[in-house]
Amino acid sequence: MFNLTRKDFIRVLGGFFAAIWAAFATYPFFRYLMSGAEKKAGEDSQVTSLSLGKADDFIPGSSKNFKFGSIPALMVRTEDGVFHAYNAICTHLGCTVQFSSEKKHIFCACHGGQFDAASGKNLAGPPPKPLAVLKAEVISGELIISRA
Repeated sequence: MFNLTRKDFIRVLGGFFAAIWAAFATYPFFRYLMSGAEKKAGEDSQVTSLSLGKADDFIPGSSKNFKFGSIPALMVRTEDGVFHAYNAICTHLGCTVQFSSEKKHIFCACHGGQFDAASGKNLAGPPPKPLAVLKAEVISGELIISRA
């Protein structure tokens, strides 16, 4: 019926295990190429705006990490007094970014990515795109963050 020699069986079995090994070996490479940052950025569409409190509570050169729904976000008040807000998800591999008050830029501690605090544009490191921008405005003395 099915005539398979021992030599052929060993070849088929070896080929099967080689295919399994190749799949496990290449998975991290393809995972690296497909950044999860885009998926995370669009997860929570229910929150449209939120208040961070009184605008006067934030001195120029300060920042605040907060949650915009389930998404980490970052508000920066630059030295000129202007408020800027971003999704705090690095566009490289989805780590959370922070603001460095000494260097006056946003950075990702995971892989050394750097972003401009006033625009969110990528300055250095591996991030391929700027940070996603949120709208920051002062209404009746209160700092309101909303979708751009």
